[in-house]
Amino acid sequence: MTMDTSTTTSSTSTAASAPALRRFDDLPGPRGLPVVGNLLQIQPGRLHLQMEQWCREHGPVYKLKLGGRRAVVFGDHALVQATLRDRPDGFRRTSRLREIVEEMGLPVGVFNASGDAWKRQRRMVMHGFDPGHVRRYVPSLQGVAQRLVGRWQKAADAGAAIDLQADLMRYTVDTIAGLAFGATVNTLETDDVIQQHLDQIFPAITRRVFAPLPMWRWFPSQADRDLKRSLVAVNAAVNGFIAQARARLEADPGRRTQPHNLLEAMIAAADQPDSGIDDSQVAGNVLTMLLAGEDTTANTIAWMVHLLWAHPLTLALATEEVRRVCGREGRPTLEMVEQLDYVEACCHETMRLKPVAPLMPQQALRDSTVGGVQIDAGMIVFGLMRVDSVSEAHVPRAAQFDPDRWLADGKPGQAASAAKRISMPFGAGPRICPGRYLALLEMKMAMAVLLQHFDIASVATADGQPPVEQLNFTMTPVGLRMRLRRRDPATA
Repeated sequence: MTMDTSTTTSSTSTAASAPALRRFDDLPGPRGLPVVGNLLQIQPGRLHLQMEQWCREHGPVYKLKLGGRRAVVFGDHALVQATLRDRPDGFRRTSRLREIVEEMGLPVGVFNASGDAWKRQRRMVMHGFDPGHVRRYVPSLQGVAQRLVGRWQKAADAGAAIDLQADLMRYTVDTIAGLAFGATVNTLETDDVIQQHLDQIFPAITRRVFAPLPMWRWFPSQADRDLKRSLVAVNAAVNGFIAQARARLEADPGRRTQPHNLLEAMIAAADQPDSGIDDSQVAGNVLTMLLAGEDTTANTIAWMVHLLWAHPLTLALATEEVRRVCGREGRPTLEMVEQLDYVEACCHETMRLKPVAPLMPQQALRDSTVGGVQIDAGMIVFGLMRVDSVSEAHVPRAAQFDPDRWLADGKPGQAASAAKRISMPFGAGPRICPGRYLALLEMKMAMAVLLQHFDIASVATADGQPPVEQLNFTMTPVGLRMRLRRRDPATA
């Protein structure tokens, strides 16, 4: 069967008129070394930048040899979308990632599950992330946002520089713990160390996935020993969240039909007959939410603040909208936040330029063809998520930070612009991020309280240069410091 080469299909036969398939050896790619191939060239912290540069040099489809593993890299958005939409049957997370995660003792959640296990967990997680459920938990989000305001007010009064990304990680950890798990974790006002433990995990996964040799098994470093302690602490916290949620459900059975948080909703779904879900899988998804919800949302907000500061007119427009909709004081309500159309456009434009998941590695489950390239079962496929999103060939004024491209007649979502067709910050296909509604809500709430209560005095790095993009599983801005002034509520 054959289909258009922009799709992924079975390749059991090929029509006589179809162009010849290109195989791995036919593809261009950076020169490597015998045996190890390109593996020693890989710099995990800037791998996305390396792959984007190789894409400019070798074209939208090229090959890498990573030791004994063969990888094909796609920079063309249509080919990336084709592989993402062929999940979970045609592609899955890499076996290497799963091996590293399991060796670290992390429970498997919907992020790295596959096959029937993924389908069962997906139903449970989607039940918990239903927008109706998320809306019910907004008071918890409001409380965390006010703690963020309090923290920043102290910094503003002291004239202190704020470690922007670190503070936003505290905000997202507290939000996920309260909103998703019904647990009180207060890293914004205390020295709660769970965030410090979480911060160890993603960088370690990235390092180990691309390490030429598993040195941590033979000669563990101090970082490896610290990671082991952090994993014990994080797993204990996750099990504690589940135990507390089960105790609440036992004490109040009505919560099973009207859950008060996402974890209770997941447990209620898991406990349904024939769900096939046990507490270890619930734990895997609790951890997934902690890790993914912390890094992705915090990094996007940090990048957005940086881009707004670099574009004063855009910052002024976002500020005017927030202060007009949310007023001078008080907590922004859900109704207010949902009216922040321009701020939401800023979120989407930030994710186009600075996607926190700039590359997507997958592994082929069967022989297939993608864009006229033969993909063998077991082969690694990397999708580069930003190449076409910032290309003038696909997006007008691609390098500009222009939130207006996401608006039509003042309302988001009406125009099928090039950016909307190409940008995939939450992925695509059946495995699209289930938490995208919650993520946007967190982003807009953080920007609402920032622009409602403060004037931004500066956003910069110590050396005055643009922040470095560092890949720690997600793409992090390095070294951003923000200074704030309290806004006088008596002024417009």
